[in-house]
Amino acid sequence: MSKQTHTEPHADDTDTPEIGDPLLGVDRESGGESPLVAEELVLSYPSSDKPVIDGEAMTARSGAVTALVGPNGSGKSTFLKGIADKLGEREGTVLLKGRDIQSYGTKELARQLGLLSQESTAPDSITVEDLVHHGRYPHRGFFDRVSDEDERAVDRAIELAGCEHLRDREVGQLSGGQKQLAWIAMALAQDTDVLLLDEPTTFLDLRHQLEVMEIIETLRDESDITVVIVLHDIQQAARIADEMVALKDGEVRARGSPEAVVTEELLADVFGIEGEVDQTVHGPRIEPIRPRPDESDEGDTDQAVTEEGESEAP
Repeated sequence: MSKQTHTEPHADDTDTPEIGDPLLGVDRESGGESPLVAEELVLSYPSSDKPVIDGEAMTARSGAVTALVGPNGSGKSTFLKGIADKLGEREGTVLLKGRDIQSYGTKELARQLGLLSQESTAPDSITVEDLVHHGRYPHRGFFDRVSDEDERAVDRAIELAGCEHLRDREVGQLSGGQKQLAWIAMALAQDTDVLLLDEPTTFLDLRHQLEVMEIIETLRDESDITVVIVLHDIQQAARIADEMVALKDGEVRARGSPEAVVTEELLADVFGIEGEVDQTVHGPRIEPIRPRPDESDEGDTDQAVTEEGESEAP
């Protein structure tokens, strides 16, 4: 394949311990430092009178998948954006490989941490291959041409995302599921040690949901990448995650392995439903039975409105 010059995006577009635990930031499996640690995180939007997240913490285990779950308006996407340093209103500390995330330059950070948000957009006329090449921008200077290493990284990403057959298609010609695979390939081409995914299966049909889950499983099993993922479907999260963090009203209500987190009590307390939980080889299996009466519905709606940018599907 002949070398191409690709347009660069602007630089600006670019069981877990509780707070205070002396092991916060330590990978309990390896005993080493966790690659991504958030502590005493306070996150707000300019239009809100109170924080969406108020003093919460999270440690992402190296090489593992950590899933953030919770009902609409619980603060999942806000929490993820705060960890990625994408919110202007922030207090607390986020450490990436032991360094304050705000000490990184734009490209330096993009070489270490990738974020696939719900708001990703691209021109309809760009091809999938060119879109994936945009993931390589942190590894090149502004005037540098595409290198052999870039080409190999793009080829690997397209293969892993299962969209080789879409390589020459324009983004505007793709279905929603196909577009999501292309965006995931772009994030993979970025070749970071930490990858954050914000609801990558939302609005996808069942086949494409399973394809996305398989990609994440492959990343976990065949690489050392650390994945933090927001999922609307607690059943999917329980199947894919090594660790889960459950939020409600901006507060962490539970954290730990799927077997420890997904309980009938949590379904009632966090998700407001009665259900049965069975342990299977694929993780906890949930059988929803009925919604529980919830006097806080009106308050949850107000909370969801204040979370600008958190566009979660009902």
